Amino acid sequence: MHGLTFLPAVVLMLLLSCCSPVRGYFAEERWSPESPLLAPRVLLALICRNSEHSLPYFLGTIERLKYPKDRMALWVATDHNEDNTTVILRDWLLKVQNFYHYVEWRPKEEPSHYKDEDGPKHWTDLRYEHIMKLRQGALESAREMWADYLMLVDCDNLLTDRDVLWKLMKENKTIIAPMLESRGAYSNFWCGMTSQGYYRRTPAYLPIRKQVRKGCFAVPMVHSTFLIDLRKQATRQLAFHPPHSEYSWAFDDIIVFAFSAQMADVQMFVCNKETYGYIPVPLRSHNTLQDESDSFLHSLLEVNVRNPPLMPSKYIRVPKKKPDKMGFDEVFMINLQKRTDRRERMLRALYEQKIACKITAAVDGKAMNVSEIHALGIHMLPGYRDPYHGRPLTKGELGCFLSHYNIWKEIADRRLQTSLVIEDDLRFEVFFKRRLMNLMSEVEHEGLDWDLIYIGRKRMQVEHKEKAVPNIHNLVEADYSYWTLGYMISLQGAEKLLKAEPLKRILPVDEFLPIMYNKHPLSDYMEQFENRDLKAFSAEPLLVYPTHYTGDPGYISDTETSTVWDNDKVRTDWDRAARSGKTQEQAEISREAQNTDVLHSPLDSTARDEL
Repeated sequence: MHGLTFLPAVVLMLLLSCCSPVRGYFAEERWSPESPLLAPRVLLALICRNSEHSLPYFLGTIERLKYPKDRMALWVATDHNEDNTTVILRDWLLKVQNFYHYVEWRPKEEPSHYKDEDGPKHWTDLRYEHIMKLRQGALESAREMWADYLMLVDCDNLLTDRDVLWKLMKENKTIIAPMLESRGAYSNFWCGMTSQGYYRRTPAYLPIRKQVRKGCFAVPMVHSTFLIDLRKQATRQLAFHPPHSEYSWAFDDIIVFAFSAQMADVQMFVCNKETYGYIPVPLRSHNTLQDESDSFLHSLLEVNVRNPPLMPSKYIRVPKKKPDKMGFDEVFMINLQKRTDRRERMLRALYEQKIACKITAAVDGKAMNVSEIHALGIHMLPGYRDPYHGRPLTKGELGCFLSHYNIWKEIADRRLQTSLVIEDDLRFEVFFKRRLMNLMSEVEHEGLDWDLIYIGRKRMQVEHKEKAVPNIHNLVEADYSYWTLGYMISLQGAEKLLKAEPLKRILPVDEFLPIMYNKHPLSDYMEQFENRDLKAFSAEPLLVYPTHYTGDPGYISDTETSTVWDNDKVRTDWDRAARSGKTQEQAEISREAQNTDVLHSPLDSTARDEL
């Protein structure tokens, strides 16, 4: 009986021992769980020329990549500089070199330009060849150190996704680029290529660029920022220099490498699953280093529109800027006190552009009750209804009007001859400051009699052209327009608006202004204001745009989404509707209505997006 009861216990112990971790017969033979694999080795190649303006922020993005620095090598080259690029790079490398596995530094102090170039933005055959040789040097260094990957990043590309390396590696492609955002259609890939190796427009490009289609796509060209998986056998045939023996296309570094990939039977890919970073639109050969600096600054401002502010490298000292008012007597920036995020973003954007401003507290119409409104002598324009939705004035619109009205009063009280008024939910166009100052300089030189000049608006008259102003670049006579994103106003203009006594017959400010320059489509509204002689113009093209449009992620309207001005129980969420009348009205300006006669300045052609 004892034997029969003992046997199951022994079996049970044996079964339990089989399920427990292997420990070995002796204590020193105990096994530990396997440790994780080390991150792949990456050589990061940076080739910088005249990059003083971008390096603090560019190198900051490199520092913040979430990738083990002891598994990364830096390969850095710079030459032909007219600015302080070499010093900045050297000082940065000295401070960070101990964090990285290896650093290779290839500076060249002289010469400061190529023999056959007309300027720092002129790409000549000598320059193309030199860049090819440098990238080939980086490729060979990566191979010699047995790197698993080679990552090339242009020194003005901003990688805002800190996990971008891991995400690209996960795609398991031989050559892959993260799609980079820009101010227009431009990005770091092509979808089409001609038989001679030049760029070809295709219907596939914009759906990828705008992320209508998301994924990783086979493309004939990636450039500027991309990752090469050197573990793949085919990469042994890749070369930046010399060009392949069968190469007969244009002598251009990116085209030469794309041909090399074709000959090696390596497919290039671009990935747009997320927003990985930003790239400036390339400039033209006649552009200056100042143009390049301003273009990069615009990329930086665009990053900050929908992302946390991009900070410079903690190892680089950024000189303090000296803001000014651009020749205006005052620059007013309207901000609702509770919108601290907007205020901070706008102050940062203005500071980066060296623009000084006065913050003007917006009137919070939602916080006003009916008795306060009547105490101010405010009455709605008789018979007013929103032209698209038939509702009366909202409290948000009331607050917006009063915010602008208070500025007009201050202009009159302080006798300010010229002022700029901007709201806190706008984004600036590239070269904003120079284009605005050039415009005002021409207006003054020509002696134009003006009261108000829009720099940002929503053009509502879309059937015929607006009249171009002779002898002044980028200026038209304003027709019916919405929005008060930004405008210049003279003392004379402010006095005309105040003299109309608008608080006695109030309506939205962007309806009131067209009435005052006699361009409102509803005569019933205009007839209630006797003097409608405001001289109103508009910049063309515009210099500021909204940060968000109706329906965009993060869109918030403090003016149109609130309650009716005299009844807190009637909400007005009409602007969030999928089919907003205001949006549909100005969906597209007809070809006949394009302001083609306006004089354009050289900065306009530089700002125009190119693929």
